[in-house]
Amino acid sequence: MQFNLERPDYTYFLRGADGTGALVNDRRLGDSFVVAPDTLVEAWPVRDALAMTPADLDPLLALAPELVVLGTGAAQRFPPAAVMAACLQRGIGIEVMANAAAARTYSVLAGEGRRVVAGFILAA
Repeated sequence: MQFNLERPDYTYFLRGADGTGALVNDRRLGDSFVVAPDTLVEAWPVRDALAMTPADLDPLLALAPELVVLGTGAAQRFPPAAVMAACLQRGIGIEVMANAAAARTYSVLAGEGRRVVAGFILAA
C-alpha cells in the first residue's frame, strides 16, 4: 500500500493536540495558542475555559473567522455564556470541544478552505 504525504496549501497546519500540548507544523507547543490557516498566535493567556471572559476571544475575533473552534483541554468544558454570546452576537459560530476533537475539526474545516480560527487551552 502506498501512502502519500499531503501538505496543505496554507501556512499553519495542526497535526494534533491533547490537554498538555499540540503539534503545529513541526513544532510542539506547550502553552495555550490560537491558530488559523495563515496565523499562529502563541502564548494565548487563557488557562481555564470556565474563567474565560469575552475579551479572551479578541485575538481570535481579530482574524475575522466565520467559525471559532475552542479546544478546552483534555475534556470539554463550556466557557461562560457571555463568551459564547460574544461570537454569536457577531454572527460567528462557536464550537467547544476537547482539544483532540477540536484539532480534528479545525483540520477538516481549514482543509475545506473555511475561515476557521481555533483557540487551544493547554494545561500549564
